[in-house]
Amino acid sequence: MAEDEIGAAETRLSPTVRYLRPLLAGVLTLASLAWAADLYRLVGLVLYTEQFLAAMLGLSICLVFLNFPVRRGEKRGSLPRYDGVLAATGFLVGAYVAVIYPDLIDRLDMVDTPTDAVIVSTVLFVLIVETLRRTAGNTLVIVVLLFSIYALLGHLVPGQFETRKVTLFDLLIYLSLDTSALFGFGLTIGTTIVFSFVFFGQLLLRSGGTEVFNDLALGLMGRYRGGSAKIAITASSLFGSISGLAASNILATGVVTIPLMKRAGYPGHVAAAIEAVASTGGQIMPPVMGAVAFLMAEILGITYGAVVLGATIPAILYYVALFILADLEAAKLGIARVEESLIPRMWTVLRSGWPFGVPFAVLIYGLFGLNLQPETAALHGGLAVIVVGFGFGYKGSRMTIRGLLDSIVATGTGVVDVLMIVAAAGFILGVLNFSGLGFVLTAALVALGEGNLIALLLMAAVICIVLGMGMPTIGVYILLAVLIAPSLVEVGIDPLAAHMFIFYFGMMSLITPPVAIAAFFAANLADAPPMRTGFSAMRFGWTAYIVPFLFVYSPSLLFRGDPLDLILALITAIGGVWLVSVGFTGHFTRPMGGPMRSAFVISGILLMMPRNAVDWGLLSDIIGTVAGVLLVAWEISQVRRARLA
Repeated sequence: MAEDEIGAAETRLSPTVRYLRPLLAGVLTLASLAWAADLYRLVGLVLYTEQFLAAMLGLSICLVFLNFPVRRGEKRGSLPRYDGVLAATGFLVGAYVAVIYPDLIDRLDMVDTPTDAVIVSTVLFVLIVETLRRTAGNTLVIVVLLFSIYALLGHLVPGQFETRKVTLFDLLIYLSLDTSALFGFGLTIGTTIVFSFVFFGQLLLRSGGTEVFNDLALGLMGRYRGGSAKIAITASSLFGSISGLAASNILATGVVTIPLMKRAGYPGHVAAAIEAVASTGGQIMPPVMGAVAFLMAEILGITYGAVVLGATIPAILYYVALFILADLEAAKLGIARVEESLIPRMWTVLRSGWPFGVPFAVLIYGLFGLNLQPETAALHGGLAVIVVGFGFGYKGSRMTIRGLLDSIVATGTGVVDVLMIVAAAGFILGVLNFSGLGFVLTAALVALGEGNLIALLLMAAVICIVLGMGMPTIGVYILLAVLIAPSLVEVGIDPLAAHMFIFYFGMMSLITPPVAIAAFFAANLADAPPMRTGFSAMRFGWTAYIVPFLFVYSPSLLFRGDPLDLILALITAIGGVWLVSVGFTGHFTRPMGGPMRSAFVISGILLMMPRNAVDWGLLSDIIGTVAGVLLVAWEISQVRRARLA
């Protein structure tokens, strides 16, 4: 949208919305950053974490009602009176809980149901459900309500699905005030880590940092076949590894890479699909993984470094497959390298852009060298971006005061829907804990897994994709970590493998129709059909549907176990990915017919088969290797014969 159009849209807003919305968004961001910097304690304000969370939640609820109309998809114009009342109510309830939380918790231990606890719990539950509907849609609302209803009626269900009896008020108080529900680890990470890393990405976006990423990718990949697509993959993986949101990644890099791919000859839906898959992959790329790496370490009780190390090889396989498919697609379509005039000199890029390496060095050193809290390390990295942006910039683009303020506001606006989703996940977690439904579900899935592990994994994969549709990274993971991961661990799957499994399939909801948010977002930039883009994205991201099964059966891919097993598993996995990609594309040295494509796919599957998955796993690797070598040799020989003829 052009700047004059944006300005015209802003003038149609009511003054309350126009001025209060950016103010609240900015306050949200600054409040989170102040918590990361420990400023509250430094000025003598000692708070319970729950008091901070309640204040942030009240501000977020207020902002949602100011920003999102009652009908999803509509643009906010004037502020209806009922939305003004709801916004004020959310703010006041959050403030009330923040102020009296210590006293309220003490009275809950002495009085069964304090009146004010019942009132604020009920109001919080209703407001969060409505804000969830406006931001995330009806699906997650239905899930929250169904779980809550089941908690109230589950004691009437006979058999293995019976739960303990709970009353309505007890349930509402537990869900809205307990640290095992709404005020649990999900909301804590959402109001701290997510803010810090999204702010880091917003600063990069407005200081010239993303231009450095794009030019580095252009200089590295522009001279190769299909270079425009490889540029998109490289730039998106670099920026996406720290941006925290797939949509932000697409916006930052896709505005450059998608037109570049279209000019090179990629169809619009293919260009959008490649960008969507590359940007989604940024969420599984260490070190940040959309802030999930920190949450996963917390849940599993392992170090952050162990999570990052375990995520490395699956991420490599993901991007190797995407590179291979982009290259083969370029060969199939006859797409050459990028024009020389568009490719910057690497020395020029490095000479001008090297200062932007400093914030990443600060971030990594803070995380691994100083063992800082993630939000504090990200804050230090953000401060480094500000210094670099104001002091150096890139290609004439520098950080400005307006850009800094816009970054603060955009962070608050962009994260508020994440907070509503993690709040909903807190409700679901509370229901599972308070009613005993979590134990019931785990037992049912374990019973299925004991009979057929692959059936359990397939069902879990489908559930992960369905529940993850339309949700941001951290919200997807929290929900699935609560609902699905415990049953996978219970049947004997390595805990890290189980959590990585549900994380991968949750991320695949971003590129899987019918609600492929990342694919649809990229399609809008490419002016391409959304559903066609979604199905193309599934084809380019096919490894993410397979790799999770590989590391469940071969935890060595997560750096668990014998190094020799890791090396063999990695080699066979990459070889299998390449063979299957050739079959999917239908082009190697020349176009291939159906039988030859099928042969490549089958040989690749045999080569990727984990040796621990079946008794004949080693034989499968041998057959796949021999078949793959013979197929490649046959194709090369046929091309040579055609040239000599």
